[in-house]
Amino acid sequence: MLDDDMRRRRIRVRAWRRGMREMDILLGGFVDARVETLPAQALDELETLLDLPDAAVFQWLSGAEQPPAEHDTPLLRQIIAFHTHDGPIH
Repeated sequence: MLDDDMRRRRIRVRAWRRGMREMDILLGGFVDARVETLPAQALDELETLLDLPDAAVFQWLSGAEQPPAEHDTPLLRQIIAFHTHDGPIH
């Protein structure tokens, strides 16, 4: 079993090497900002999310589709909120 530090390093690499640049930005940006503070359960959820096809996850993150119930996790909602801006960012 990997320790949490090793898991975080692997997650960081996987998040930035998705194969779809938009997903690199969405997942990689979130992971860089938050992975160090995520508890073990959230790391599990993140690893599961990283195993899913980019096209499906991108649809959920962009709001084009609702995620299925089994993937509508607190972590997914946290990633969506991380990239949602209610007003100007400047």
